[in-house]
Formats: sequence, C-alpha cells, structure tokens
Amino acid sequence: MSELSKTLVEQLLTTQWLGHAYQYLESVESTNDVLKQQIAGGDATHPASGTVVLTDFQSRGRGRFDRRWEAPPGSSLLLSILLRPEWPSERSPWLTMLAGTAIVEAIEEIAQISAALKWPNDIVIQHNDEWHKVCGILSEGHVTAEQRLAYAVLGIGINVNIAAADLPITPMPSTSLAVVAKRPVSRLDLLLALLRRLEQLYDEVDRGISPQERWSRYLMTIGRRVEVSQLNQEKPLVGLAEGTGEWGQLLVRDDQNRLHTIMAGDVTLRMHGDS
Repeated sequence: MSELSKTLVEQLLTTQWLGHAYQYLESVESTNDVLKQQIAGGDATHPASGTVVLTDFQSRGRGRFDRRWEAPPGSSLLLSILLRPEWPSERSPWLTMLAGTAIVEAIEEIAQISAALKWPNDIVIQHNDEWHKVCGILSEGHVTAEQRLAYAVLGIGINVNIAAADLPITPMPSTSLAVVAKRPVSRLDLLLALLRRLEQLYDEVDRGISPQERWSRYLMTIGRRVEVSQLNQEKPLVGLAEGTGEWGQLLVRDDQNRLHTIMAGDVTLRMHGDS
C-alpha cells in the first residue's frame, strides 16, 4: 500500500475541509486533467471545493508554458487541488501565492530545509552555493461572465525522494529534498503539513487578509538583478527586482530608471556584472 493511499491520509488528516474529498490514483497522465474532466462532467458544486487528486506517477505532467514535469514512480508529491473561491478574477494570482507560501513552510517544517520562492511560482533551495528548483506550481481556472473566479485547479509537483542521478533536466538546475537533506523525507508528513497550511492561508484570504506580505517574505528574487522573458516581447527586460504588487506582480526597475509591472514571465537571476 502506498504511504499516500486514501486510507492512510484520511486517518491522519487534521484539516477542516481541504483534502476530505481525497482521490489516490497509482498512475495518471495528469492530475490537473483528471480534476478538470471531473469538473466538466459534474455540476456547479461537484467535485467539491477542497478535492485533492494525488498520484504516485504522472506520464504527462506539465508546468508553465507546457514544459514537461517528470519524476520516477513513488519519488515525489504529485497532486492537484480544486478550489472554488468565487473571488473577483483579479485575485486569482493569490491562489499561486497561497500555494507557494504553504509549500515553503511545509518543506521547512518537515524536511528541516530552508526554502524560498522564485517569482512567480517556483520553489527553490540553495544547494552547493547555487539555487536549485525543487517544486513547481501550475494554476488553471475558469472566470465567469461576471468576472468571478468560478474554480481553480492548483497542480503541485515536489521533488521529494528523487536520487541525484534521476533528477529531471530543467532550465534552472533541479534537486530534491532528499538530496539536500541527505536522508529520505516522508511524503505523507509533507502532504499533511501542506494541506494544513494551505487551508489556514486560504481561510485567512476568505476573511479578507491579503497573502502578499507573507508571500513576499519568501521571494529570493527581490533585491536582485533579473532578466525577465515575456510572451510577445522580443527582448528580455533586465533590471532590479524591487518588490511586488498587491496581485503578485513583479516590480522591476530597468537601467533607464523606468519601473515595469510584470504580470507574467520567466525570471532568471543575473550577476551584477552582466550587461
């Protein structure tokens, strides 16, 4: 029996609502696609908000810009979470912010490793004096004609116990929690901590508390020179990442002292001597 089976998770779950509708699948193409198919075949309330679909192996896992996300069976935490916030659509970036914050804090609690966020949605760890990616988040959702967020599916992939030789090739060097901690990390404990923290953060936002300040504290991008590649922009933007906006935008000041507000893009850290 997998340590992430429905029976074990339901016995130990301490959340009030998040994860109580829990589906474990040994292998799927994509947990995000499983949830979206269930939404398309359901009604306005089914599947319920807080539904979690988790697998031990994804054959077609993906990240932003349709990049492949691969991991050996049983090595990672691969899940999708359905939320039905009905928030104004401009708040949709808050969901990625909530997930990123919850993942960083769960990693630090369970793996005893210091983690950080690379804007907008990568979780990174400094290892051997270099930043390595350990987790990605993919958010997909639907906005109503009234500009409300009807639902969102948060796809999360965390490299937990992948051996160094099996790590995927990614634009940013990748690592796993076990490689950095030099010991196996319990996927079950990490899942339970993640769901507990995400529920707490989500409930705070539902009460009107913005996640931006807490999320921004974990951003390693702030105060660094960056290169931002954006869709439909031929030339990358290079400048200093000064902070973030209310909805998670990255504020970058270029070399001509102009401040740019970036809603989406790929960020690469630059050395101070780079032109």
